[in-house]
Amino acid sequence: MAATHDVIIIGLGGMGSAAAHHLAARGLGVLGLERYGPAHNRGSSHGGSRIIRQAYFEDPAYVPLLLRSYELFEKLERDTGRRIATLCGGTMIGNSGSRVFAGSLRSARQWDLPYEVLDAAEVRRRFPTLTPAEDEWALYEQRAGLVRPEATVAAHIQLALGAGADLRFEEPAVRWEVLEGGRGVRVYTADEVHTAEHLVVCPGAWAPELLADVGVPFTVERQIMYWFHPHGGTGPFDPERQPVYVWEDAEGTQIYGFPAIEGPEGGAKVAFFRKGSVCTPQTIDRTVHDEEVAAMAAQLRPRIPRLPGRLRKAVTCMYTTTPDEHFVLARHPVHPDAVTVACGFSGHGFKFVPVVGEIVADLVQDGTTGHPITLFDPRRRSAAPAAAEEHALEETAR
Repeated sequence: MAATHDVIIIGLGGMGSAAAHHLAARGLGVLGLERYGPAHNRGSSHGGSRIIRQAYFEDPAYVPLLLRSYELFEKLERDTGRRIATLCGGTMIGNSGSRVFAGSLRSARQWDLPYEVLDAAEVRRRFPTLTPAEDEWALYEQRAGLVRPEATVAAHIQLALGAGADLRFEEPAVRWEVLEGGRGVRVYTADEVHTAEHLVVCPGAWAPELLADVGVPFTVERQIMYWFHPHGGTGPFDPERQPVYVWEDAEGTQIYGFPAIEGPEGGAKVAFFRKGSVCTPQTIDRTVHDEEVAAMAAQLRPRIPRLPGRLRKAVTCMYTTTPDEHFVLARHPVHPDAVTVACGFSGHGFKFVPVVGEIVADLVQDGTTGHPITLFDPRRRSAAPAAAEEHALEETAR
């Protein structure tokens, strides 16, 4: 049996790598286990860019975490010298009653965030690539933008290793168990058995396998990210001219997209927001089909006429979500003295990566955190998003 550690972390993607950094920086002996290589493209923490924003349409309760996350992204850049964030601004577009526009406006007002409301004509004037309909509005947030997921993961790995963490790649955890008495854990890989005082499980799309007893049903979905060469070139999509955007149509379908951050040959990335097909990590179809490209192109043409242009590439990733679309971030409800869980983030989680790492470190060390995370308790009633939203508002008001 391998030596005992203070903490074992299963999964070193976005959340697990951040947890490894924060725990190791606090002087704990950390063993990290990852089934693939560092900053890999087989899960959810890849694709070159993720939107960051503060006027959060999902729920105002997230805003304090976002403010702290922004601080930690800036610190991560300073500490590693890596370029991680680009604050190019962001437009949240939809009709006046849409979740994207109305929800963003609600969060901005509740937390006194800086923002502008733009009508369709003003959006077209300021951002000529975007052509909203006359009844659509945009909340513009100057502090919105993007972060680079692979660079973020690599930065956290760099800092964790520098603080003494033992990070093992291509070494997946097969199963784990809590030791008799409920304190301490044993984790099995193909070749070794590791023990620790505490376990952190950040499994991404492997949550249904590794956290079956947490009491939350997880759904894993196949998602597609597309990169198109705009008609006439990428100049108008330069980050100095093109904001990130989330756009909701009258039927509630949402797309999101980015400026062209990879240079003239890189294209502009776009994707549907939560319009995937159920899969597992073992059964996901990694091929992107012609009809899927056509569906994305049809959504783009009336809204961003310079797109779709020519498809440069399209790749798949996986979302792992809960019924109410909120995270699971807490001590394990069955094994609170030995296990912390961080999962169910997909669709809107990457912007929280650094603060989740900080929260996990708090939970491991102290069993609690000063950050507002009651919304993410796995014991919440999560059958309906409306009920969870009401709970979130109550938490925010406290």
